[in-house]
Amino acid sequence: MDRVTTPAPPEADRGSTPAVRRDFALLWAGQSTSLLGSGFVVLVLPLLAVSIPGVSAAKAALLPFVMFGPWLFLGLPAGAVVERLPRRTVMLAGDTVQAACYLVIAVLAGLRVLSLAELLALVAVAGCAAVFFQIAYTSFLPVLYSDPALLHRGNARLFVSESVGRSAGPAIAGALVRLAGLAWTVASVVATYSVSVLTLLSVRTRQPAPAEAPRREKGWILRSVRAGLRFVLDHGQLEPMILCGAVYALFLSVVESSLVLYCRQVLGLGVTAVGVVVGAAAAGYPLGNLLSGAVVRRLGPPRTLLAGAVVSVLGLASMPVAGSLGSVPALVAGSVVHAAGEGVFGPTGLTLRQTASPPDFLVRVNSVARFLTWGVVPLGSLLAAAVIALAGLPAALWVGGLGTALCLPVLFRRGIRTAVLTGTG
Repeated sequence: MDRVTTPAPPEADRGSTPAVRRDFALLWAGQSTSLLGSGFVVLVLPLLAVSIPGVSAAKAALLPFVMFGPWLFLGLPAGAVVERLPRRTVMLAGDTVQAACYLVIAVLAGLRVLSLAELLALVAVAGCAAVFFQIAYTSFLPVLYSDPALLHRGNARLFVSESVGRSAGPAIAGALVRLAGLAWTVASVVATYSVSVLTLLSVRTRQPAPAEAPRREKGWILRSVRAGLRFVLDHGQLEPMILCGAVYALFLSVVESSLVLYCRQVLGLGVTAVGVVVGAAAAGYPLGNLLSGAVVRRLGPPRTLLAGAVVSVLGLASMPVAGSLGSVPALVAGSVVHAAGEGVFGPTGLTLRQTASPPDFLVRVNSVARFLTWGVVPLGSLLAAAVIALAGLPAALWVGGLGTALCLPVLFRRGIRTAVLTGTG
């Protein structure tokens, strides 16, 4: 348990004190660094896998499954567990375990004794730690801020870091691989998680202790999961928003699983051009993140969510059209547009979860959201593989790009639909 040193400020003062501003700066700096390391992993782990003698590209494709697969069986119960623990402590443990796993991978790779089974096992353990970390991480900012405007500003800044890490991380990792090799690049991932641990250790604000310690009767995890699911499914705005994100993430993963091979094998682009197309989203995500606050103030959260979803879907739907026309600039433009729309939707949705959920349900709501949106990633990879095998890469890009449009009718229902039509909320 965390030792209480600086309690969270009163509601009216939260976010206005130098101590809280300092703690957010530490959180932001640490997460920006570790998120960049997470971007390194996207590139370096598949390359490391195929460098192992006897490992084919098909076997290396198992890595996304073992990395994101833990969300399918841990996502919901982890929310019940994290809810009863200090969130900062969970984040520290999650980052430490991930750093340890990647350190072992780096050492074994440097000694050239790493096997595929060892790599998959270590990545799976890191993936389990990431589940607990992410649920605590998305529930931690309300410990610092209570005002919705400050919450959204903080979320937007953290999303900028996540966007940059997702987009720029693989490019930087590519340069590191060329300069220092695979093992040292994995070691740099360890360094980024270590920075995150050090900054979290320096955060002084603690979440208030519960008025009464929660009891752990037999079956408490299952009851907690059921209550969290029931709250989300009964909520008029959270349910359509979270399910929209799950449908979108499913088909987006189809696009992401096929885009590199599509550019390379169908369009015949060189490695540099493929990097430009795939990395074009780096321009869109931060733009959307930074604009999201102004859009929310003008339109309100429900209309902002719908606008962000529409823009993102239009960008993704345009990409197979651009590809069929052989227009690389149009393909790049579609990637930027979809990322900008997603950049608006992401922090707006997270802020809505944080403000619409009672304190004793926030962690469980975030676990449901992450379970659905990240748990479908390996399913999307399977769908992409099936479509490619049956109909080819162009078909996969069409299925993924057009399939994201299915998230719009899922979103435009219940409380979201009412708020959009009436201008409330």
